[in-house]
Amino acid sequence: MFHRAIALAAGLVAGAVAHAETAMPFALDWKFEGPAAPYFLAIDKGYFSEVDLSVEITAGQGSLDAIPKVATGAFPIGFADINSLVKFLDQNPGAPVTAVMMVYDKPPFAIVGRKSLGVMEPKDLEGKVLGAPPPDGAWAQFPIFAAETGLDTSAVTIEPVGFPTREPMLAEGNVAAVTGFSFSSFLNLVRLGVPEDDISTILMADHGVDLYGNAIIVNTDFAAANPDAVKGFLSAVAKGWVDAIADPATAIASLVERNPAADAALEQRRLQLAIDANVVTDYTNANGMGGIDGDRFANSLEQMKLTYEFQSAPDAALYFSDAYLPDSGGFMLK
Repeated sequence: MFHRAIALAAGLVAGAVAHAETAMPFALDWKFEGPAAPYFLAIDKGYFSEVDLSVEITAGQGSLDAIPKVATGAFPIGFADINSLVKFLDQNPGAPVTAVMMVYDKPPFAIVGRKSLGVMEPKDLEGKVLGAPPPDGAWAQFPIFAAETGLDTSAVTIEPVGFPTREPMLAEGNVAAVTGFSFSSFLNLVRLGVPEDDISTILMADHGVDLYGNAIIVNTDFAAANPDAVKGFLSAVAKGWVDAIADPATAIASLVERNPAADAALEQRRLQLAIDANVVTDYTNANGMGGIDGDRFANSLEQMKLTYEFQSAPDAALYFSDAYLPDSGGFMLK
């Protein structure tokens, strides 16, 4: 009896170990705002636990922030600007990090200004003060935007600003425009009382910048050892986005549970802006979410050469892998 009891207990322990969830802490690019809601919704709906994953989400400090966190192995997975990832890998050859799922098919990089301060189109920045946080993904792409629009950057005064002071400085008129993500800076200004009809949002993608935006990135050592965990994570994320697109209000409820100070109506609007402008595009409607177009990505690398001198010839295979996506190349949004 004793030996049978020991054997039974051992079997139960073995079974528990076999079904233990893999911990996959997730490093976000930014604070717990509207566009982060789909990831929390995926937790609340059990999509991660369905694939035996335990996911804890950590806020970030900009769209470059997660890259070193994932490259060093501090986090197995994160969310970051793929263009900054390209530069990081060029400057840190062999770093174990790559993108595995595109989320912002159309990047939200923008110049957000005030019409009353004379900023309505790219050329209006000449003779003005532009506030730019150094770790900002949009600021990282500003040189390409300037080159594509023929902007005389010597005529633009760049004021380094912190993320917390960026929109307040614009609201107070201390700068005429700022770099930022369109959905974030626009609504932050609205929250500060700036009239919506006084805000100009100049999307870089509408002015010749043919880049991708933020993607899910992984530590390649972790991914090689845990391929099914990575595949499961991406499928859960896709389900979270599909549900958030269908029912943004429920997604925001999951967000507010983690950030009670959030203005639910404002964050739902922020999420909707990201869905409409950055996630649901002609490409993702036709091909699903997550993949990239090879020709477009090759062109984006060529465009980066306009303002960035690569130490080594760029290799698209280093920056993005579709190995963890469905065989179709993407997750359908409907």
